Amino acid sequence: MLYSVIPAGGSGTRLWPLSRAGHPKFLHPLTGSDRSLLQATVDRLGPLSPADRTYVVTGVSHAVAVSRQLPDVPEANILVEPSQRDSCAAIGLAAAVIAHRDPGAIMGVFSADHLIGDEARFVEVIREAMAAASAGYLATLGITPTRPEVGFGYLKIGTLVHGAARQVEEFREKPAHALAVQYTESGEYLWNAGMFVFQVETFLAELDRQKPELHAGIQAIAAAWDTPDRDAVLADVWPGLEKISIDYAVMEGAAAAGRVVTVPGDFPWSDVGDFHALGESLPCDDAGNLILGADRANVLTRDVKDSVIVSSTGRVVAAIGVDNLVIVDTPDALMVVPRGRAQEVKQIVDELKARGEDRYV
Repeated sequence: MLYSVIPAGGSGTRLWPLSRAGHPKFLHPLTGSDRSLLQATVDRLGPLSPADRTYVVTGVSHAVAVSRQLPDVPEANILVEPSQRDSCAAIGLAAAVIAHRDPGAIMGVFSADHLIGDEARFVEVIREAMAAASAGYLATLGITPTRPEVGFGYLKIGTLVHGAARQVEEFREKPAHALAVQYTESGEYLWNAGMFVFQVETFLAELDRQKPELHAGIQAIAAAWDTPDRDAVLADVWPGLEKISIDYAVMEGAAAAGRVVTVPGDFPWSDVGDFHALGESLPCDDAGNLILGADRANVLTRDVKDSVIVSSTGRVVAAIGVDNLVIVDTPDALMVVPRGRAQEVKQIVDELKARGEDRYV
């Protein structure tokens, strides 16, 4: 069986005003059902990881909500970060804690806020990645690009090396737009989906090779994790850990050394980056509209097409004769934006922060 690790952090600023720092997108039911993105992630991993092998790494402000949403996951498997130190520290901590509890374990890393279709095929692909991990590789899932995207990492795929796994000849994190266009048109690259599978000891050895100080700090914390000294060691060591992503800290260098493979994920995938992406990822009505939220029964539309409407206030939300809009109604903020400009929502969050209006973000 696999140990599944779910990093659950961030604030999802492109999904404001629904997603906030205190209640980010992975806690919301943005799945087309009553299950939150986090709960849907755990459900999807059920055939691979029972609850006692499921871990969540999250922040202090989200730990209670995570525990409430995942009552079957043991409290000892909710790893709480004192502060955000980016993904490498979070994933490294989980790997080191699991290694102390079960040396030789195989671990998978799965974001808390992705939408995935064809879950049976997803499980098959993860099992293929587990086979490559058993052979000593660091495996990642790759998705065929549908557009140039500067916000994703790209994997240059090589020859088959183990089952369905292909050698990653280059791991390029977030390229400039011109390069993203080149990569997409070449057919030689896949998106890095941010899902990894590896033996915990293999990953920790690679982390030690490339980032020995970060590795040493994480190991010190993990050694104290199940002891009364945890809080003291965390307070002493955690703030000094390098703030860096797993992609820059480990995967790019490991790929250059021939230690990374990718298994193509031929299933629908979305990182739910903004409301436009959400509208592309979930089933819409006959007019192309996606209506979400606890109060979606109060949303009334007439001659509305290709729009995303989210309501959580209990108010009636009415739209007439509009196309390609995003409308999000929350108790303290209303946001309306053309779908094609949905990524610009982050700029509103930045402006609110600059004005000191932190209660809205």
